[in-house]
Amino acid sequence: MNPIVHAEVSWLLAQGLRERRDRILVTCAGLAPDLDGLSLLAGEEFYSRYHHVIFHGYVGALVTMAVCTALARQRAAVALLSVAAFHGHLLCDLAGSGPGWPIHYLWPQSMEPWSWSGQWNLASWQNTLIGLAATLACLACALPFRRTALELLSPRWDAEVVRTVRRRFSRQGESPSA
Repeated sequence: MNPIVHAEVSWLLAQGLRERRDRILVTCAGLAPDLDGLSLLAGEEFYSRYHHVIFHGYVGALVTMAVCTALARQRAAVALLSVAAFHGHLLCDLAGSGPGWPIHYLWPQSMEPWSWSGQWNLASWQNTLIGLAATLACLACALPFRRTALELLSPRWDAEVVRTVRRRFSRQGESPSA
């Protein structure tokens, strides 16, 4: 699945958190499994051998949870949500990274591959539909939460998008600045 979609889905999961910092941490947790994608720096062969291995398992989940929890304000909530976002990434990869590309959840204890026989290709209609739904859901958060996933990049850009969305889609008679 596309990293942008991983980020959007993880950010959506974090909407119950009060602080932007904690929402960013949960979003980062949802992206963390792809840290093993840095194996590409050692060459294509190393990447094809170790992406979905080194950080796509329980060790990566524990490291991610520990780092996110240490940096969080709402530690217990961020700990739980970071583990959920991390595993959400793994589920998305199992479903939509392409047939024949398993994860190795038990690495380094075992190289046993975990996969699903119904995997669809990365460039599939399913991933496109999930990506579109995630993007629309992130934009829809402007109405109840007065924020979008753009808060991850720039609070100023986010404020502009929120103003625009609220102006366009707020109910008649309701003040957009309320």
